[in-house]
Amino acid sequence: MFAALPLLALPVLAYNVAALTLAGGFASQEAAIRMSEPLFSIAMSNGGQWPVNLGDVMLLVGLIVLFIELLKSTTSRRTAIVNHALSMLLFVACLVEFLLAPAFATSTFFLLTVMVLLDVLAGFIVTIVSARRDVDFGSDGA
Repeated sequence: MFAALPLLALPVLAYNVAALTLAGGFASQEAAIRMSEPLFSIAMSNGGQWPVNLGDVMLLVGLIVLFIELLKSTTSRRTAIVNHALSMLLFVACLVEFLLAPAFATSTFFLLTVMVLLDVLAGFIVTIVSARRDVDFGSDGA
């Protein structure tokens, strides 16, 4: 059953936790500030510093999880269909949060929402293409 759950819910859930811990909750407009605060910096070989913030980490995790989700979408088991449906529900929830809650009106959450949309589209497209290969359409000459 856990195989049917969309893994992209993890970075979305992490963003929700980060937004809920703000002073105003979902109505807070300080989420963009929290996402852009540097967590740590990495010394580069050219002598500069690369500041890494929470938004960057969430997007990196989202991209890794999106890759895994794309690999999962290539299976044609029954759990893949449930995964596609749950991914669609996750996308709708992300879209509602992005449009209605000020704490989610950030570039980081927008890009997470786009990742969820790409997961939904890729899942349905892969399922349709694989279903077309499994069905033998008769030729007119038979």
